[in-house]
Amino acid sequence: MSIDIKANKEEFIELLKSTGREGVEDLLEYLEEGKNDFFRAPASTRFHLNEEGGLCQHSLNVCHAGLQLRELAIAERPDLESDLSRESVIIVTLLHDINKSDIYKPTMKKVKGAFGIWEEVPGYDVDYSNLPLGHGEKSAIMALLGGLEIYEEELIAIRWHMTAWDLAFQSPEAKNNINTARDKYPLVALLQLADGMAANIFEFTHKRD
Repeated sequence: MSIDIKANKEEFIELLKSTGREGVEDLLEYLEEGKNDFFRAPASTRFHLNEEGGLCQHSLNVCHAGLQLRELAIAERPDLESDLSRESVIIVTLLHDINKSDIYKPTMKKVKGAFGIWEEVPGYDVDYSNLPLGHGEKSAIMALLGGLEIYEEELIAIRWHMTAWDLAFQSPEAKNNINTARDKYPLVALLQLADGMAANIFEFTHKRD
């Protein structure tokens, strides 16, 4: 997937501003003030979109999937329109992974080339020392620290978007919380589905021999 950092940044900003939510400008400034620039950070170290600008690309992919899923859900269940407002879908999909904006550090890694010879290639290491608050919960807290007006269901959707991939899910308390969140707010399930669709389908890069 070819990444256009400038175009993605413009689309991200336009979408977030389209919500009309108070504090958007402050949050955008906050995302560029960190140790890493959100718009240039990778989405992972070695999995999906592990390249410069991958994080913003992934966020947009999740947003596109989320908006499509919203239309599908409302077509089947018109009564859910108020629970799945367009602005809420945009906010949770674009911001669910902002915690990653300051954890990846550029480095050189050794990998075996086509002929079995070790060579150095650019890559990323992970450093959780800045604001070590976990994953979903860190994104939710960063949205608040950035000054965005954000609603309860949006915070909860962002917090629990990782489902079973979240290590905290292994505790009975966390399992009960995530099940309750999904039962109470359709937005939680929509974000989980959109995230999985983006990472595993839109960003699918399996190479066949």
